[in-house]
Amino acid sequence: MTPQERLRKHQRALEKTQRELDRERVKLEQQERKLIADIKKNAKMGQMGSVKVMAKDLVRTRRYIQKFYQMKTQLQAISLRIQSVRSNQQMMQSMKGATQLLGSMNRSMNLPSLQKIAMEFEKETDIMDQRQEMMDEAVDESMENDEEESDEIVNQVLDEIGVDLNQALGATPNAIVGVGQEAREPAVAQAIGGGGSADDDLQARLDSLRR
Repeated sequence: MTPQERLRKHQRALEKTQRELDRERVKLEQQERKLIADIKKNAKMGQMGSVKVMAKDLVRTRRYIQKFYQMKTQLQAISLRIQSVRSNQQMMQSMKGATQLLGSMNRSMNLPSLQKIAMEFEKETDIMDQRQEMMDEAVDESMENDEEESDEIVNQVLDEIGVDLNQALGATPNAIVGVGQEAREPAVAQAIGGGGSADDDLQARLDSLRR
């Protein structure tokens, strides 16, 4: 039998004893009331000898009733102490279970393993960041290559029609500040020059680029 079960058994025994004391006390209180009634009856009849004897019984009965009250009070105090011990025992059991649980959790948590996992996670994160940077650089280079190819196509077209892109851009400020129409028209005519054969050749090159 465990200590907790023994404490519970003793507490039940004390509660049973208290109930028995209450029953005996109730009987004595009934006897007390009967003695009081008999004393009054015999006193009225003038039987003083019987009255004295019953008076002594009444005193003893009242003393026993007082003792039963005292005994019950003592048993209640003991029962309360047992209840306190049971509560402390339960608290100890709960704390013991919680301590064992924490111990098992601490043992299952392998700190070197956690550190290794953290280092591997950091390493893989760095690798992912590096790959992302490489992909971003590749995309940027691809876009730069597309821009270069588009510039080459524009330059090729301008070469075919006889216009230099740098010269055209350099001539733009002159047009803004008000160079005469006569100065611009010969340049445009010269750029277009060559008649219909040049246009056909340009159209053929554009068609080949579309393919």
